[in-house]
Amino acid sequence: MLRYIYATDLHKFSDLAHSMFKDRADQFKTRLGWAVNVDENGEERDQYDHLNPLYVIWEEPDGSHGGSMRFLPTTGPVMVNDVFSNLNGGTQICSPLIWECTRFCLSRKASSHVAGALTLGGTEIMRNFSVEHLTGVFDHRMIRIYRSLGFSPEVIGSVGEGRDRISLGLWEYSREIYLNVAQRAGITPEQSQMWFDRSFGMAAEQPMALSA
Repeated sequence: MLRYIYATDLHKFSDLAHSMFKDRADQFKTRLGWAVNVDENGEERDQYDHLNPLYVIWEEPDGSHGGSMRFLPTTGPVMVNDVFSNLNGGTQICSPLIWECTRFCLSRKASSHVAGALTLGGTEIMRNFSVEHLTGVFDHRMIRIYRSLGFSPEVIGSVGEGRDRISLGLWEYSREIYLNVAQRAGITPEQSQMWFDRSFGMAAEQPMALSA
Protein backbone atom coordinates (compact mmCIF):
# COMPACT_ATOMS: atom_id res chain seq x y z
CA MET A 1 0.00 0.00 0.00
CA LEU A 2 1.00 3.63 -0.44
CA ARG A 3 1.61 5.86 2.55
CA TYR A 4 2.04 9.64 2.49
CA ILE A 5 4.11 10.70 5.49
CA TYR A 6 5.62 14.05 6.43
CA ALA A 7 9.10 13.89 7.94
CA THR A 8 7.80 15.11 11.31
CA ASP A 9 5.59 12.01 11.46
CA LEU A 10 8.18 9.41 10.46
CA HIS A 11 8.75 8.52 14.14
CA LYS A 12 5.27 6.97 14.11
CA PHE A 13 6.51 4.51 11.46
CA SER A 14 10.03 3.90 12.77
CA ASP A 15 10.61 0.48 11.17
CA LEU A 16 9.29 1.66 7.80
CA ALA A 17 11.40 4.82 7.95
CA HIS A 18 14.55 2.93 8.95
CA SER A 19 14.18 0.50 6.07
CA MET A 20 13.57 3.41 3.66
CA PHE A 21 16.75 5.23 4.62
CA LYS A 22 18.73 1.96 4.55
CA ASP A 23 17.41 1.16 1.07
CA ARG A 24 18.39 4.67 -0.01
CA ALA A 25 21.94 4.01 1.18
CA ASP A 26 21.96 0.70 -0.67
CA GLN A 27 20.69 2.20 -3.91
CA PHE A 28 22.49 5.52 -4.07
CA LYS A 29 25.83 4.67 -2.44
CA THR A 30 26.31 0.92 -2.89
CA ARG A 31 24.68 0.36 -6.29
CA LEU A 32 25.03 3.75 -8.00
CA GLY A 33 28.19 4.97 -6.30
CA TRP A 34 26.88 8.44 -5.51
CA ALA A 35 28.79 10.61 -3.03
CA VAL A 36 26.07 10.54 -0.36
CA ASN A 37 26.33 10.46 3.41
CA VAL A 38 25.50 7.23 5.23
CA ASP A 39 25.37 7.33 9.04
CA GLU A 40 26.36 4.75 11.64
CA ASN A 41 22.91 3.16 11.36
CA GLY A 42 23.38 2.56 7.65
CA GLU A 43 20.86 5.27 6.72
CA GLU A 44 21.24 7.78 3.88
CA ARG A 45 19.95 11.27 4.59
CA ASP A 46 20.72 14.77 3.39
CA GLN A 47 19.84 18.33 4.40
CA TYR A 48 16.52 18.21 2.56
CA ASP A 49 15.27 15.44 4.83
CA HIS A 50 15.35 18.03 7.63
CA LEU A 51 12.93 20.39 5.84
CA ASN A 52 9.83 18.33 6.61
CA PRO A 53 9.35 16.91 3.11
CA LEU A 54 6.40 14.72 2.19
CA TYR A 55 7.41 11.12 1.47
CA VAL A 56 5.42 8.74 -0.68
CA ILE A 57 6.31 5.24 0.48
CA TRP A 58 5.26 1.84 -0.79
CA GLU A 59 4.86 -0.34 2.30
CA GLU A 60 5.28 -4.06 1.80
CA PRO A 61 2.91 -6.53 3.54
CA ASP A 62 5.56 -7.15 6.22
CA GLY A 63 5.73 -3.42 7.00
CA SER A 64 9.06 -2.78 5.28
CA HIS A 65 9.96 -0.27 2.59
CA GLY A 66 9.43 -1.27 -1.03
CA GLY A 67 10.06 2.09 -2.66
CA SER A 68 9.73 5.80 -2.04
CA MET A 69 10.03 9.38 -3.29
CA ARG A 70 10.47 12.73 -1.55
CA PHE A 71 8.54 15.93 -2.30
CA LEU A 72 9.16 19.58 -1.41
CA PRO A 73 7.54 22.76 -2.76
CA THR A 74 9.94 24.90 -4.77
CA THR A 75 9.08 27.94 -2.65
CA GLY A 76 11.78 26.74 -0.24
CA PRO A 77 15.24 25.17 -0.60
CA VAL A 78 15.27 22.44 -3.26
CA MET A 79 17.99 20.61 -5.17
CA VAL A 80 17.00 21.93 -8.60
CA ASN A 81 17.90 25.44 -7.42
CA ASP A 82 20.66 24.75 -4.91
CA VAL A 83 22.62 22.07 -6.78
CA PHE A 84 21.42 21.85 -10.38
CA SER A 85 20.56 25.44 -11.36
CA ASN A 86 22.99 25.14 -14.28
CA LEU A 87 20.47 22.81 -15.95
CA ASN A 88 18.02 25.73 -16.09
CA GLY A 89 20.50 28.38 -17.19
CA GLY A 90 20.80 29.66 -13.62
CA THR A 91 17.09 30.55 -13.45
CA GLN A 92 15.44 29.64 -10.16
CA ILE A 93 12.27 27.55 -10.12
CA CYS A 94 10.01 28.97 -7.43
CA SER A 95 6.24 28.48 -7.38
CA PRO A 96 3.67 26.98 -4.99
CA LEU A 97 2.33 25.17 -8.07
CA ILE A 98 5.64 23.39 -8.73
CA TRP A 99 7.01 20.76 -6.34
CA GLU A 100 10.34 18.98 -6.54
CA CYS A 101 10.52 15.19 -6.52
CA THR A 102 13.79 13.56 -5.44
CA ARG A 103 15.26 10.33 -4.04
CA PHE A 104 13.26 7.93 -6.21
CA CYS A 105 14.29 4.68 -4.56
CA LEU A 106 13.35 1.04 -5.02
CA SER A 107 14.21 -1.75 -2.61
CA ARG A 108 16.16 -4.68 -4.02
CA LYS A 109 13.16 -6.87 -3.25
CA ALA A 110 10.59 -4.53 -4.80
CA SER A 111 8.24 -6.13 -7.30
CA SER A 112 7.77 -4.70 -10.77
CA HIS A 113 4.59 -2.79 -9.84
CA VAL A 114 6.17 -0.59 -7.15
CA ALA A 115 7.58 2.01 -9.56
CA GLY A 116 4.14 2.45 -11.09
CA ALA A 117 2.49 2.77 -7.70
CA LEU A 118 4.97 5.47 -6.65
CA THR A 119 4.39 7.36 -9.89
CA LEU A 120 0.66 7.22 -9.24
CA GLY A 121 1.36 8.57 -5.76
CA GLY A 122 3.11 11.55 -7.32
CA THR A 123 0.13 12.31 -9.52
CA GLU A 124 -2.16 11.87 -6.49
CA ILE A 125 -0.21 14.59 -4.70
CA MET A 126 -0.59 16.84 -7.72
CA ARG A 127 -4.32 16.19 -7.97
CA ASN A 128 -5.13 16.68 -4.30
CA PHE A 129 -2.79 19.60 -3.58
CA SER A 130 -3.49 21.42 -6.89
CA VAL A 131 0.15 21.12 -7.95
CA GLU A 132 0.46 21.81 -11.67
CA HIS A 133 3.99 20.52 -12.23
CA LEU A 134 6.64 18.35 -10.65
CA THR A 135 10.31 18.99 -11.32
CA GLY A 136 13.41 16.96 -10.71
CA VAL A 137 16.76 15.82 -12.07
CA PHE A 138 17.08 12.36 -13.59
CA ASP A 139 19.71 10.30 -15.37
CA HIS A 140 19.58 8.52 -18.71
CA ARG A 141 18.40 5.18 -17.29
CA MET A 142 15.13 6.72 -16.08
CA ILE A 143 13.88 7.77 -19.52
CA ARG A 144 12.69 4.28 -20.42
CA ILE A 145 11.04 3.87 -17.01
CA TYR A 146 9.11 7.15 -17.26
CA ARG A 147 7.95 6.24 -20.75
CA SER A 148 6.71 2.83 -19.62
CA LEU A 149 4.75 4.46 -16.79
CA GLY A 150 3.07 6.97 -19.10
CA PHE A 151 4.53 9.99 -17.32
CA SER A 152 7.41 11.34 -19.39
CA PRO A 153 8.76 14.81 -18.57
CA GLU A 154 9.49 17.84 -20.67
CA VAL A 155 13.29 18.11 -20.65
CA ILE A 156 14.38 21.63 -19.63
CA GLY A 157 18.14 21.16 -19.83
CA SER A 158 20.81 18.46 -19.88
CA VAL A 159 24.54 17.98 -19.37
CA GLY A 160 26.83 15.06 -20.11
CA GLU A 161 26.76 12.33 -22.69
CA GLY A 162 25.51 8.74 -22.85
CA ARG A 163 25.00 7.07 -19.49
CA ASP A 164 26.50 10.08 -17.71
CA ARG A 165 23.83 12.41 -19.07
CA ILE A 166 21.58 14.06 -16.49
CA SER A 167 18.55 16.19 -17.24
CA LEU A 168 16.14 18.56 -15.54
CA GLY A 169 12.56 17.53 -16.16
CA LEU A 170 9.15 19.12 -15.74
CA TRP A 171 6.12 16.84 -15.39
CA GLU A 172 2.68 18.35 -16.03
CA TYR A 173 -0.54 17.15 -14.40
CA SER A 174 -3.72 16.36 -16.27
CA ARG A 175 -6.62 14.09 -15.44
CA GLU A 176 -5.86 12.06 -18.55
CA ILE A 177 -2.30 11.45 -17.36
CA TYR A 178 -3.54 10.55 -13.87
CA LEU A 179 -5.94 7.94 -15.20
CA ASN A 180 -3.33 6.58 -17.61
CA VAL A 181 -0.75 6.18 -14.82
CA ALA A 182 -3.35 4.47 -12.63
CA GLN A 183 -4.18 2.01 -15.39
CA ARG A 184 -0.54 1.20 -16.03
CA ALA A 185 0.09 0.81 -12.30
CA GLY A 186 -2.84 -1.61 -12.03
CA ILE A 187 -4.39 0.43 -9.22
CA THR A 188 -7.88 1.91 -9.41
CA PRO A 189 -8.22 5.67 -8.84
CA GLU A 190 -10.63 4.88 -5.99
CA GLN A 191 -8.04 2.70 -4.24
CA SER A 192 -5.36 5.32 -4.76
CA GLN A 193 -7.56 8.08 -3.34
CA MET A 194 -8.42 5.91 -0.34
CA TRP A 195 -4.72 5.45 0.48
CA PHE A 196 -4.21 9.21 0.22
CA ASP A 197 -7.20 10.01 2.41
CA ARG A 198 -6.23 7.40 4.98
CA SER A 199 -2.75 8.89 5.28
CA PHE A 200 -4.21 12.29 6.08
CA GLY A 201 -7.01 11.02 8.29
CA MET A 202 -9.71 11.77 5.74
CA ALA A 203 -10.77 8.28 4.66
CA ALA A 204 -14.49 8.12 4.01
CA GLU A 205 -16.68 5.09 4.47
CA GLN A 206 -17.54 5.12 0.77
CA PRO A 207 -15.15 5.84 -2.13
CA MET A 208 -15.37 9.48 -3.16
CA ALA A 209 -16.22 10.55 -6.68
CA LEU A 210 -13.10 11.43 -8.65
CA SER A 211 -13.78 14.59 -10.61
CA ALA A 212 -10.54 16.58 -10.57
